[in-house]
Amino acid sequence: MAKQFHLADLFETVAATVPSKIALESDSLTLTYAELNARAERIASGLAANGVKHGDTVGIYLMNRAEHIEAFIAIVKLGAVPFNVNFRYREDELRYLFQNAAAAAVIHGAEFNDIMRALQPQLPDLKASVSVEDGSDTGTAGLIAYNTLLESPLLSHFERSEDDILLIYTGGTTGMPKGVMWRHQAFVFGCVGGGGYFNPSGPMQAPQDIADRAAKGYPLKLLPLAPLMHAAALWAAWSALLNGLTVVLDESRTFDAEAIWTKIEELGVNIVQIVGDAMAIPLRDTLRSHPERWNLQRLVNFGSGGAVFSQTVKDDLRDLLPLSATISDGMGSSETGISGPGATSTDGMMQLQSSENLKVVLDDRFAQAGETGIIARSGYTPIGYFGDPVKTAEVFRTIEGKVWVISGDTGRLEQDGMITVFGRGSTCINSGGEKVFPEEVEQVLRDHPAIRDAVVAGQPDARWGERVVAIVSPNDGAVRPPLGELREFLGQKLAGYKVPKALVWVDEVRRSPAGKQDYRWALSIAANAVG
Repeated sequence: MAKQFHLADLFETVAATVPSKIALESDSLTLTYAELNARAERIASGLAANGVKHGDTVGIYLMNRAEHIEAFIAIVKLGAVPFNVNFRYREDELRYLFQNAAAAAVIHGAEFNDIMRALQPQLPDLKASVSVEDGSDTGTAGLIAYNTLLESPLLSHFERSEDDILLIYTGGTTGMPKGVMWRHQAFVFGCVGGGGYFNPSGPMQAPQDIADRAAKGYPLKLLPLAPLMHAAALWAAWSALLNGLTVVLDESRTFDAEAIWTKIEELGVNIVQIVGDAMAIPLRDTLRSHPERWNLQRLVNFGSGGAVFSQTVKDDLRDLLPLSATISDGMGSSETGISGPGATSTDGMMQLQSSENLKVVLDDRFAQAGETGIIARSGYTPIGYFGDPVKTAEVFRTIEGKVWVISGDTGRLEQDGMITVFGRGSTCINSGGEKVFPEEVEQVLRDHPAIRDAVVAGQPDARWGERVVAIVSPNDGAVRPPLGELREFLGQKLAGYKVPKALVWVDEVRRSPAGKQDYRWALSIAANAVG
């Protein structure tokens, strides 16, 4: 059968092209491409033996470890549909997710055995609950041990189709999580660069071109620091795998900046992929505290995507990292894929270059220069939300004969064709009829020398409708400035209506496992703030 733009076909070609190259390097398991391919083949066969078939949905409920990527490959080999599971979810949240996805199987860490046993009777579509050994003493009664799948007899054929999909569940920051349906070809080109990020020839033109991309790709190691259940980390890992790179995984239970820099040095990591300030700030602070401790000369790129990466933090890292290492920033979402590399405007906000497939939309027309609307993307995009035609119709719209995904991010089209990105419209604060985008205020707050991290939320106000509240954490040893002093600092860079009218100091700004601000938590803090 001819090769397709299908992740399984593409990965198998890469594995056949560079079989002896290291594909995965982690604390517990290191595998060549040939070994990873063979193990994934066994896992796929084992899932099939337990009733999982083409088109079934399979959840990956794991922290970062080699089996996360291995299981994903096995699922797509089978022609099944992988979906991500937030490992911080509690029982009610998991029940909703698994029922919404009609999960036929879940591959999960042994630490989650008890919760999976409790959920099994409530999941009518579930055929297999597969436990991955992680040192937890929970037993496998009523479950399938992952290692037994590796002993499965190999199947000679797996059904695959160009219409196969994978699901990326949103984080639920703007409502209940929704499963975004990506066909494989759209995912390959819309999310992982078409196999061209690490090859001078650029994106492939035909599926067989992936052999050239793997054979002639740069000899690099990539470390995605975000949880693999976050789209940005998954995209980074697949971008590397399709070019025959080595994916390095950190299996630590907590984000330990010192240990991360040590791993980067010892393993010779070339590319570090983070998600915004939540990861960049502790990495920066650790370099500041330990000057010249690590030899980072092999680092060629420190990149971020999926959350705000403040210009102040970028500038600090520029002074701390080797000059040969580029610092990059990009924007994307589960619904749009990668929208493009980010530039920085004079006021520190991210900008994207508009194009035939990236525009600002107002209702059902495209914005003119100077107008603010919602950023939308066309071209290689998803086909909708899994099992939700109503929400699909809201977000996936036809404008001038072409399907556009309405991202939810607000942007202004500038005279030079750049789009200034303000942030999620769902978090926008309406104060006296003026719109205040939290990310714009947060950027300036982080410029203050006493502030380490910040989140901004609205508080109900009888006069203004909402008033702006800043929730900030201090730098170590910093004197916390009073609200008046901070307002004066912010007033030099922001219009008066954007300057917070109340200030709350916290030990740490709460964020999601992927590093995004937790605006629900921020709203609960802001509700009781006193000006």
